[in-house]
Amino acid sequence: MIRSYRTATVFCAAATLLAAAACGSNSPSKTPSSAKDHITYVTAFGAAGRDAFAWVAEQKGYFRQAGIDVKIELGKATGENLKALASGNAQFTSLDFTGAMISAGAKNSTAYRDFRAVLAIHQRTLVSIMAMRGSGITTPKDLKGKRIAAAANSVNQLLFPGYAKLAGIDSAGIHWIAVQPVQLGPALASGKADALSTFLIGRPTIEKATVQAKSKHVVVFPYSSYLPDLYGNATVTTASIAAKKPDLVKRFRTALLKGLEYTIQHPDEAGKLLHAKHPETDAAAATAEIKLMTPSVTAEGESSIGLITEARMRRAITSLQNAGVVQPGMTPQDVVDFTAMKGS
Repeated sequence: MIRSYRTATVFCAAATLLAAAACGSNSPSKTPSSAKDHITYVTAFGAAGRDAFAWVAEQKGYFRQAGIDVKIELGKATGENLKALASGNAQFTSLDFTGAMISAGAKNSTAYRDFRAVLAIHQRTLVSIMAMRGSGITTPKDLKGKRIAAAANSVNQLLFPGYAKLAGIDSAGIHWIAVQPVQLGPALASGKADALSTFLIGRPTIEKATVQAKSKHVVVFPYSSYLPDLYGNATVTTASIAAKKPDLVKRFRTALLKGLEYTIQHPDEAGKLLHAKHPETDAAAATAEIKLMTPSVTAEGESSIGLITEARMRRAITSLQNAGVVQPGMTPQDVVDFTAMKGS
């Protein structure tokens, strides 16, 4: 009898433990790898080579490994991307970081200001001036009195006074022509403009347009030659998400950084992958754009890819304030989530 009682007791105890284990297996896990966070990420501008790293991170499983389900949507440049954050339609987006800082720091600006950068895509600004070879414009000083085409109210034009001052350009007689980005090449080729301002990675597109004007190449003057502390594109989130969900920010940043690193290491594969996701995008053009942007991604060395430092940010803010495009008072912490950088 005693033996039967003990057997029953052991059986009941085992059953209790199994039941507890079963209940535990149905409980939601608190580990990042199994907790699914659903977010929307907006690219910097459409589906182009410069943004291929997001789809690489998706296809390589980096987001999944981080426990995040990411919906990738096509961006419409800095202003519209900031609106997507402000409205809550996106939790992360990439954009021209300098342009966003100018929007946030301009006097009486109504632009969305509560963003925080978490990843530097380009360690150097990609903004540049281009002119057709043989046009007589061989140095920045030759831009005096010339007509320069650029997208209206773009960072290209906003930054020019600071660039001109440092490059020794007499900007008094310069005339700016507002055109749509897709019309920059034709404006230069047709003679409507003597020069244009666009991103460095747009060079192949511009040269394709100027071939019709019997000029196969353009001369390029990067703003970074005189403004080396300014970052190019960066990935940002809202100040609220940065403060309340630091683990999510860190996991997303890590996954996106892996995608960026893989992209610059395998540009041909990344270009083909982007074309597979968006057939309207030419794989070869995407690959060319990735290769052109790579020196800006790795400008501070392989170990600094994606990193934003306080020292650089202080110098960047000073540059923008000296250019008169950002009001005094902005601090690095106002625009960057440095907590996300820890361990980088």
